Amino acid sequence: MSYTNYSEEDVKYQFITPSIENAGWDKTQIRFEYSFTDGQMIIRGRKAKRGARKRADYLLSYKPNLPLAIVEAKDQKHAVGDGMQQGIHYAEILDVPFVYSSNGSGFLEHDMITGKERELYLEEFPSPADLWNRMINEKQISDEVEDIINEPYHIGSGQHPKIPRYYQRIAINRTIEAIANGKNRILLVMATGTGKTFTAFQIAYRLKKSNTKKKILYLADRNILIDQTMAQDFKPFEKVMTKVQKHELDSSYEVFFALYQQLVTPDADKQPYEDLDPEFFDLIFVDECHRGSAKADSEWREILEYFSSATQIGMTATPKETKKVSNIDYFGEPIYTYSLKQGIQDGFLAPYKVIRILTDIDANGYRPEKGKLDIHGNELEDRIYNTLDFDKNIIIDERTDIVASKITEYLKKTNRFDKTIVFCVDTNHAERMRQALVNANSDLVAENSKYVVRITGNDEFGKSQLDYFIDSHEKYPVIATTSMLLSTGVDSKTTKLIVLDKNIGSMTEFKQIIGRGTRLREDLDKTYFTIMDFRNNTRKFADPGFDGPPVSVFEGGQDDFPPIIIDPEPPTPPKVVPRVNGVPVKIILEQNQCYDEKGNLITENFIDFTRSNILKEYNTLDEFINTWNSYDKKQAIIDELYQHGVFLVELREASGKDDMDDFDLICHIAFDKKPLTRSERANNVKKRDYLNKYEGIARQVLEGLLDKYASEGIRDIETIRILENDPFRRIASTKKIINEFGGKDGFLNAIHDLQKELYVD
Repeated sequence: MSYTNYSEEDVKYQFITPSIENAGWDKTQIRFEYSFTDGQMIIRGRKAKRGARKRADYLLSYKPNLPLAIVEAKDQKHAVGDGMQQGIHYAEILDVPFVYSSNGSGFLEHDMITGKERELYLEEFPSPADLWNRMINEKQISDEVEDIINEPYHIGSGQHPKIPRYYQRIAINRTIEAIANGKNRILLVMATGTGKTFTAFQIAYRLKKSNTKKKILYLADRNILIDQTMAQDFKPFEKVMTKVQKHELDSSYEVFFALYQQLVTPDADKQPYEDLDPEFFDLIFVDECHRGSAKADSEWREILEYFSSATQIGMTATPKETKKVSNIDYFGEPIYTYSLKQGIQDGFLAPYKVIRILTDIDANGYRPEKGKLDIHGNELEDRIYNTLDFDKNIIIDERTDIVASKITEYLKKTNRFDKTIVFCVDTNHAERMRQALVNANSDLVAENSKYVVRITGNDEFGKSQLDYFIDSHEKYPVIATTSMLLSTGVDSKTTKLIVLDKNIGSMTEFKQIIGRGTRLREDLDKTYFTIMDFRNNTRKFADPGFDGPPVSVFEGGQDDFPPIIIDPEPPTPPKVVPRVNGVPVKIILEQNQCYDEKGNLITENFIDFTRSNILKEYNTLDEFINTWNSYDKKQAIIDELYQHGVFLVELREASGKDDMDDFDLICHIAFDKKPLTRSERANNVKKRDYLNKYEGIARQVLEGLLDKYASEGIRDIETIRILENDPFRRIASTKKIINEFGGKDGFLNAIHDLQKELYVD
């Protein structure tokens, strides 16, 4: 019997799904059309739209969040194994052990653990127990370990339970399995904004419920990190958890949250943590572990080494790996890494645009004229000051003002209430920048004095505004100037503009700062963010280390990085820094770049970029015209081009061709063909007397469609629904109009013929 006429959907419905269900998989174990990414946000101009999602035809799970197999389907025109390579690709991403490909005649199986393949009849598809036991045996998992990895997740209650994303599930499952197998030092590397604390909670919950770990310590270095974690992801533990305060530990609790400085008292004979037995904790999480635990002489390490029998999990977006400091040396190689680049490509993180701005004195340096005095009357040293000196060894007021002016100019073009963080050299620079921004935005500051606020470690008022700044529903503050306080751990989901006016030497710090903008909030119109760079820090995007896997280069010895201290941002030590004004400063370069779908920063010339994407799909003008004419509905071509990064609405805006048809816009931009306006095309149809073969209502309707095309474009005349609008409903009812064309098919044929006539040159 031949099945060659069965489509892919027919194959799934008639053969694959019944075979899977007959093998004992129930509907709770089968995910049909399983989308595991959200589709990358692709920036074009000032807008961002989602690309296609990655989707497996079937995901089969032994239990929730314990997936076993992927099944990829093909129609009967394909061989049974034609879906295998795609299936293996998805299985590698999703960490799934078995892959199946089918065209409805049977299955090809690929075992990701052994690497072997075999063909199966439809009725030989394995049961859930078969696959689970094969995986257990092939991975040599003991009964004790199996019991632990079988422990369910905390799904929560209510209408919207929080389900782990695929990468969180992988991080959780790999960690649970590693701990069950006796591994006691674990490193998880997950980009900022990808849910490290949710991942930590699920690990803690499953280990606690299985009685594998009973006493848990969560270490962080900032109060805001502790408070956010307790109030949000770890809330289900609220009856058994406590926050360590005043150096006191109440051993009656089961889950402890602590700033390390609450467990360490400088120069004390006995440390607070020594009130507990060294074996008191079974599990310790070290949040933002790059900030201290990597150092052999840091006070984090004193705590970790005292509780050395506990399983210790380091979590960071930016593991620190240098010749003198190493997370990997302490925790081992990352058990799982989910990078910023992957998060953006999956559509879980916001992509970014980069605006590089260069002033003449940053490019060429500033050498004061002989005898130049600062504002205090002191003569300036006769030397060339460069970008590393500005706001550290010399203050030039005009440079501060021009930075504030460019920030304000950008916000006026976009939205003056977009949350903005300005990273400055130190707390004093942050104060001067606050003043400059106040003056540049005095109209809004007059309405609310908190429009611009300095938020630094030595500013009590500023710190009191931090919660309001990161609250997505609070309008003020809008602009925060800072030096270090907002660089790490602060969850500001709606930050749309990050300004770099400090020299960032550390790749770790650079990644952390960029991470302040990566949260997505589509409901609040946060689909991407912009980095405005005045110090050429964004050259680090070209460094392979920016988003590459961590590589240990630890050699031991003293560390160049200072140990973490109680106040992570102390007041700037008094220092006399010359300050001058009357120095002419001008912008000599402004370069716009955006993040493309392949993860590269491209210099943004939207028209050139679009031309390139069109030419990838259509090599010649004739090829495009033939394709255009072959489609009954032109919108299908527009939709297909959109998936390949061709955004015609934005292209029309960028090119200023508001009166041009999509067809002419593409031909003109990509193939340099002289365009016609929509009105010219509509008038050409009328001049050719094409409408003479129609009369009465039919002719009135077609004339109305031509007028509609001239004003609004082709997509609005391609469906019958257009007849429900003016001017057509004034001519006759939809039913009567369709009858005038001999029925629905006759009307659609008339529209199709009209489209052909429109594109006759």
